[in-house]
Amino acid sequence: METTSQAVAQAPAAEGGQQLPTARRTVDGYLLAPFPWYGLDEAFTGPRWLMQVGTAADGAVEHGSIGHGDEPSVKNEFAVGSADEPREKFAVVVTVAASPVRRSADGTGLLEATSVSSAAWLAGVGLLSFTWPGQMDHSLRDDWLEQQTETAWALADDLSGPEWSTLSLPVDGVPTPFHYRESEFGWVLAGSTPQGVHLGAYGRGMSAYGLAFAVVKDIKTYA
Repeated sequence: METTSQAVAQAPAAEGGQQLPTARRTVDGYLLAPFPWYGLDEAFTGPRWLMQVGTAADGAVEHGSIGHGDEPSVKNEFAVGSADEPREKFAVVVTVAASPVRRSADGTGLLEATSVSSAAWLAGVGLLSFTWPGQMDHSLRDDWLEQQTETAWALADDLSGPEWSTLSLPVDGVPTPFHYRESEFGWVLAGSTPQGVHLGAYGRGMSAYGLAFAVVKDIKTYA
């Protein structure tokens, strides 16, 4: 699934993984999407924030992410005195347009179809983007990230494998099956909706078991 990102997802990370002041998000890319965006439903009353959209080579918006809770920094830091509870608690919802194999805009090739695996892959890589084992040296992070990204791709390509379990969560009030997995860095899930999109989600510090998803009524309120 080859896409490029538009808008500002996160401000650059400072030395040591600390987050620099976040640049202003833009809602423009989200408004260009021909599909509905999903976020957590109204039961979630915490902060909500835009991240970024991904586009195909022809500029069409194919997917995007919306954050809920604490805006995470890159480094996975844990609360002082606790080895189990992360300081940051967040959940990110990834909406992916359901698309068949199709020709590119210039007619020179084919664009890959999207699937639940696409959502699982984007969610898995999204979690990795905010993960960095505290004991790891700066110089080793690129190698670690490349290895973990390959693992995330392999896992997304095998949703019936032993690493995944099934979790039923409400989508627009309707119980919907999701593929779900946990790791030491957080959790990832992926499924589909009747609205022509696939959903992925990832997070840490917030239990996935209590989440519910709903169409965002007005994406401009997130900006």
